[in-house]
Amino acid sequence: MDRQHVLQVIVKHLRLNVDGIADGDVDPARSMADYGASSLDIIEVVSASVRELRVRVPMTQLAGLHNIAELAEVLARAGEAEPART
Repeated sequence: MDRQHVLQVIVKHLRLNVDGIADGDVDPARSMADYGASSLDIIEVVSASVRELRVRVPMTQLAGLHNIAELAEVLARAGEAEPART
């Protein structure tokens, strides 16, 4: 799965759930909390991204992530590991 596409999906859901994030303002090296996301916002962003990308990721793989780029990497790898669902 294309990591750039995964990153775009994550950023889209981050913007939908956290106020005040302008286009082009998201640095993947930063955490969602750096943009003002609460723990509930983060859960919603991750859940919505997983649903849209149609991947499965064990919660244990998400626990130690530090930034948006790491999340994109995990979700992209999950998409590569699974056959495409219709």
